[in-house]
Amino acid sequence: MDPPASTPFSNPQPTERSEEERQTHLLFMREALSMAELALTTNETPVGCIFVHQPTQTIIGRGMNATNASYNGTRHAEFIAISSILSQTSLDPETGEKRKRYGPEILKECTLYVTVEPCIMCASLLRQFGVRNVFFGASNEKFGGCGGVLNIHVGNGASDREDEGEEDRRRRHEGDYEVSGGWLREEAILMLRRFYVQENGRAPEPKRRGKEERVLKMVELLEEKGG
Repeated sequence: MDPPASTPFSNPQPTERSEEERQTHLLFMREALSMAELALTTNETPVGCIFVHQPTQTIIGRGMNATNASYNGTRHAEFIAISSILSQTSLDPETGEKRKRYGPEILKECTLYVTVEPCIMCASLLRQFGVRNVFFGASNEKFGGCGGVLNIHVGNGASDREDEGEEDRRRRHEGDYEVSGGWLREEAILMLRRFYVQENGRAPEPKRRGKEERVLKMVELLEEKGG
């Protein structure tokens, strides 16, 4: 495994963990990669994620990119997974009626595993729901919200100021969460490369070629940075 991305407010990185803990995180990251693989087979950008409920160590939500199928640029893997969690139902044992299985507060007890660093939009979403830990594979140097471009996970992306009051600073840091990058990074990058060497059938030819060239260049930069 390559040295992981360096991000502020980060968890101990893969090489700094016990072997048992490391294997647990790798197991969950492989589950996220399986979602990215599924996205690849449906002509979506191969980004996948899972949410793990920490108290029970169970996966309660899965997601993959669905922007092409939905023609909706907000349908990122994290949005899909959170929507699936909040839409789950169960039967009330007393009334037999359907009820919501989880409320939004469940996400405060969850860890996100995602193949690519959350973008700025998704990083902000994670703050709003109170997610406390994020593990990702490849860095996102174009749109990353967890160190790639902005540090949304720390102080909502703003630096501390000397003229800032203590109460304002406390409120701004209330939603901070920890991130750890570089988990199965090579596999995540390889999957992106596989996608962008095949044609994206929903884009016009000139636009498709231009996008492929831009993203391939981004992937090459990621590989160079990782050494």
